[in-house]
Amino acid sequence: MLLPMPNYFSAIDFLIWRATIGCLRNQRKADSVACRNLPITSALYISTTPSPIKQTKFNFSLLLISRSFLQQLRQIRAMASEKEAAGSGSAAAFNGGEAAEPPQRKIALITGITGQDGSYLTEFLLNKGYEVHGLIRRSSNFNTQRLNHIYIDPHNSHKARMKLHYADLSDASSLRRWIDTIAPDEVYNLAAQSHVAVSFEIPDYTADVVATGALRLLEAVRSHIAATGRSHIRYYQAGSSEMFGSTPPPQSETTPFHPRSPYAASKCAAHWYTVNYREAYGLFACNGILFNHESPRRGENFVTRKITRAVGRIKVGLQSKLFMGNLQASRDWGFAGDYVEAMWMMLQQEKPDDYVVATEESHTVEEFLEVAFGSVGLNWRDHVMIDKRYFRPAEVDNLKGDSSKARKVLGWKPKVGFEQLVKMMVDEDSELAKREKVLVDAGYMDAQQQP
Repeated sequence: MLLPMPNYFSAIDFLIWRATIGCLRNQRKADSVACRNLPITSALYISTTPSPIKQTKFNFSLLLISRSFLQQLRQIRAMASEKEAAGSGSAAAFNGGEAAEPPQRKIALITGITGQDGSYLTEFLLNKGYEVHGLIRRSSNFNTQRLNHIYIDPHNSHKARMKLHYADLSDASSLRRWIDTIAPDEVYNLAAQSHVAVSFEIPDYTADVVATGALRLLEAVRSHIAATGRSHIRYYQAGSSEMFGSTPPPQSETTPFHPRSPYAASKCAAHWYTVNYREAYGLFACNGILFNHESPRRGENFVTRKITRAVGRIKVGLQSKLFMGNLQASRDWGFAGDYVEAMWMMLQQEKPDDYVVATEESHTVEEFLEVAFGSVGLNWRDHVMIDKRYFRPAEVDNLKGDSSKARKVLGWKPKVGFEQLVKMMVDEDSELAKREKVLVDAGYMDAQQQP
């Protein structure tokens, strides 16, 4: 008689049913050709899994006529074991086990992702296999140029591991909403009104974003943890060497703060908010007190980039003068790409703490001018003029970090030296000036916009 069709009917059942009928119809032929041609999945299913078919009374001996089929069955079992070891989960499912799940990516949330540090940190985390989400402010102009080289349209969901969302540190509801939605493992607060001189012009806004903005983000993280139980979240707060202000160098984690600008005072508040949330709520929160760190991605209104930008333009004849302020101010300058690694290292430690990140070398603005102009064969004294409008109401004379704790505990050290950093920036801005010269010569730009 014909084999009855199973009560429930999966794709594998159908293959078994058809193949077994073929065996029965060819019962008079002792070669069992149809049986030897059973699909691999069907044979494995018959040999390892209970089925209504196996409960039906028919002659299974037909399936075992030839030794070649037995050898094939052994090969099938071996292949199933290999697939299970590879994480396919098919054989594990047949044997009542659980399939191995692929490791999940860590998720990082970055405020200030469109800035110099944000772009370098995003590159670093993507190379570490993270999924990165960035919060950006709405602007009528595109402000994502530092991310253009790594941006992938989110419609390519299988490739886009960096995603951008609109939010603002002045809007607490947007911060909490995105933390709940993204569910990050690590939060990096890099956003700020970070220009020291400008902070004297807009002190209220600076305090609201830099100080209270950090408090809003900390509270959003704390309340998210309280609501979800995701206590493993780690938080990084970007500090600044400006917090030390007039305190004599070298400055370390134990050096008293003496801020000399609204920006620096706001950073001090953000620092102590972070310490308070760590101590009061057990939040894994770290402060990174980073000394000046530069790169070709630095904003053009910061003194280092202002210098290298002018060097490139003066070299090709687009500019003749550079107006500067205090040339005797001394700073500990490092490469931003090195410093973002220290940020990440802080959040990989067993316990949260605060760290100074610095090169432990100090150079004046005049030294920066000497190296920058000298790298293209120019004398800075022929082009630099002092303008008192660039002096600050309260100057910070000398900042030089003591990063011995970061070097010992984190194993971090800078890779790019001072002269290498300056040359890197000059080279990039020289190429930019050459491209700009082409536009000027073609009549698309006015070279007289600069003195």
